[in-house]
Amino acid sequence: MPLKIPEIQSPERFSELTLTREMLEDALRGALMKIDLAIETMDGAFPSAASKNNVYQPTENTGSWIAGFWTGILWHAYELSGEEKYKSLALSQIPSYTKRINERLGVDHHDMGFLYTPSCVAAYKITGDEEARRTALLAAENLAARYQSRGGFIQAWGALDDPTKYRLIVDCLLNIPLLYWAAEETGNNTYDKIAFIHFNTTADVAWRADAGTYHTYYFDYESGKPDYGATKQGASDDSSWARGQSWGITGPILTYAYKKCERAMHYFKASTNYMLNRLPLDYIPYWDLIFGDGDGEPRDSSSAAITICGLLEGVKHMEESDPLRAIYYNAACHMMSSLILGYTSRTVREANGLLLHGTYTRPSGNGVDEMNIWGDYFYMEALHRMLDPEWKMYW
Repeated sequence: MPLKIPEIQSPERFSELTLTREMLEDALRGALMKIDLAIETMDGAFPSAASKNNVYQPTENTGSWIAGFWTGILWHAYELSGEEKYKSLALSQIPSYTKRINERLGVDHHDMGFLYTPSCVAAYKITGDEEARRTALLAAENLAARYQSRGGFIQAWGALDDPTKYRLIVDCLLNIPLLYWAAEETGNNTYDKIAFIHFNTTADVAWRADAGTYHTYYFDYESGKPDYGATKQGASDDSSWARGQSWGITGPILTYAYKKCERAMHYFKASTNYMLNRLPLDYIPYWDLIFGDGDGEPRDSSSAAITICGLLEGVKHMEESDPLRAIYYNAACHMMSSLILGYTSRTVREANGLLLHGTYTRPSGNGVDEMNIWGDYFYMEALHRMLDPEWKMYW
């Protein structure tokens, strides 16, 4: 049965809201101040995935999936401010990505896009750096090697011959643009085919009939047939983890940007309407969309930042006559205004990141009501998209 796009239940919530350029530029100034503090406190290292008491700890670019977001933040800071210090620091980090892929340091997973797109692809697009290009193509090759032909998907984690790890996760929709880009760069259409097959398989299995998403979906190892949906980070297997739903908004519209595939636009709209119908009063999601105002659960500000980026990308590709287009743009403005006014770290002196009240993994109690580095990245991307609607995306 084709996925139905839910109707917006309260469209009046998404009336026009003007975000002035002055407000956005002031938010950027506040963000740059915190980025400068992070540069000082990191001393050449990378911020941890989540803060502790609103302070990121320094880590090395060796094992985690999140390093690329810090380098990506620096690229946004450079493009928005023109200050060479951000460019110099971002370029100085590229050899660590080269070392990592060459020595296979924590790259046996699908998060090559998160690692290498905001860092190396961005570096190449902005500066023409050839090492960054070569390194990103190695990462794309590594990602493509995780493709499982039985089932038609890129395996998220674990050994490729482990039957218990035979699954995809919705997050990977943000990793496959690395393959679309690699196909364009090299002319090797295999990258494009793998990415698009993975997108379509994810569309087949990761969305429920109501347009909510599963975090992860398992396949039978022997036959490759879809088995069952589950969650690792959501409240339950049948709820919609907020950040996963945000990946389900932004991921399809990035595929649409490359493929102009109507199915991708359809899934973008379905995911978006599901999310918008479950936003609390201040437009910033709780960590799982099953929760709302009064439930006493923590927010996930990163989900809002990711969603804003997806909405702004979406309106670029939608027909002006589409009634959802204005709703989506207005929703992005409402969410952005709420982040700026109520979620930035500007008044928290010791905070060396950008967005408060993020949630990494609520079930395990990791990074709950803290800053997280991908939330900071997508907040900077959202500012960039709003301040420069012609910005050429890193993805």
